[in-house]
Amino acid sequence: MKFDAVIIGSGLGGLECAYILAKNGMSVCVVEKNSQIGGCIQSFKRGDIEFDTGFHYVGALAKGEILEKIFNYFGLMGLPWHQLDTNGFDQVVFQDKSYLLANGYDRFADSIAACYKTSRAEIMQYSSFLKQVGEKITDPLLKGGEGFSAVNTLFSQNAYQFLRDTIENRVVRDIVSGTSLKLELCKNTLPLYTFAQINSSFVQSAWRLRGTGSTIAEKLADNIRGLGGVVMTSTSATELIENQGKVTYLKVQKNGGNKHHPSDTERIYADCFISNLSPQLTLELIKDSSYIRPVFRHRINKLEQTYGFFTVNIKLKKNTIPYLNRNIYYYSPDLTSVWELPESVTMGRIKGVLISQQVPKEGSIYAEAMDILTPMSFSEVMQWEHTTVGHRGEAYRAFKARKAEQCISMAANCIPALRESIENFYTSTPLTYMNYTGAIRGTAYGIKKDNNNLIKTLLTPRTPLSNLFFTGQNLNLHGLLGVSITSLLTCSQIIGKERVVSFLE
Repeated sequence: MKFDAVIIGSGLGGLECAYILAKNGMSVCVVEKNSQIGGCIQSFKRGDIEFDTGFHYVGALAKGEILEKIFNYFGLMGLPWHQLDTNGFDQVVFQDKSYLLANGYDRFADSIAACYKTSRAEIMQYSSFLKQVGEKITDPLLKGGEGFSAVNTLFSQNAYQFLRDTIENRVVRDIVSGTSLKLELCKNTLPLYTFAQINSSFVQSAWRLRGTGSTIAEKLADNIRGLGGVVMTSTSATELIENQGKVTYLKVQKNGGNKHHPSDTERIYADCFISNLSPQLTLELIKDSSYIRPVFRHRINKLEQTYGFFTVNIKLKKNTIPYLNRNIYYYSPDLTSVWELPESVTMGRIKGVLISQQVPKEGSIYAEAMDILTPMSFSEVMQWEHTTVGHRGEAYRAFKARKAEQCISMAANCIPALRESIENFYTSTPLTYMNYTGAIRGTAYGIKKDNNNLIKTLLTPRTPLSNLFFTGQNLNLHGLLGVSITSLLTCSQIIGKERVVSFLE
């Protein structure tokens, strides 16, 4: 088989790259090892309820906002998007006090300043900074070197130090950081741009999908096929074959086949190859190459991963919990700062949870399903690393049961009727994410970015092989918006910036 481009992995970034190239006249093939596409946006069914793996809500999707422009280009705006409450899209419960955060930069600042009037000027300054970041998010795509330079300046600044310099009141700093359980709040390393870009997008507008993230993946796959592309599932990439600094073909193995039998192995030839896998897993596909030096492999393999999540997926009894059109971030009262959460995660303690409900069926005021998420270190499940799904033993099940009980107890502080409203619940750990999404050590956000060491932790789409490219959250930004922008950056390396980003101008 021969294509213009082969994409390894059907996560959001891989599917978006395939769509961009197909839309620009290239023949494309997406290779996915699992039977289900979507990576971190895939869903799974338990009984009659479908739960999300990693997708819960998105930002900047209102008309004219950046993700709306991008998703409109990808043909995704026809999906049943549901806007969260603009007067309080997120609720932060910190030290037994509750704070509702409103959409819109001015209203966001006002919602916090209403509680801390003496900090109003500082809050307005912070909100104005978020707005500036949001307005310049496409600069690397549209302005090239100048845009990258400005963004890298913010990447090299420390988010925690910026907040300390900008906002004097410690509690206010925790409030504006309180929704950042969806990224790793490491005091010493978190880049300011990562923190600001993600928070800025949600302050603009916040949305859920009536349904699950798999709908996004399935729609993209349908659009790719409509453009003549191929999406192959249950097909594992086994080796990238390189010659004189270029990949010539990809070896694939149909899952269930005999890898030792030559007839079960196929070759897919292409002019260029894009890997939506982690850089570490991508390099494992290249067995031997004089163009990929040991020092490069060592650098990539030594990169630290962000932590993963423990998740409790709850099926609720009918007509028991009214649907809440916002997310709740609840922190244990004994946590002195939300920026201390990573230390608790390292010690295996649950000190903060994200509570998110699924949008109910049309006409219903009651939630049918709820997710509780808490950050989790891979070290907690490392002893079961070499076991397989469904065969991890009673100790693992007991471990998950204890974690689930702690999460439910924390969530019940915000939803008092929760415990008696649970019909059933299911749990997952970083091991689960590792098995089903291919994420190294079950990482939630990919490679950990370090503002002190950008050269090592901030990757570009290019690799030492001239026609092999990276894409996905491991490069620079995570989340649906970050991955989408990265897919545009990756494809601009192949077909040129002008053909990729003209719809943004």
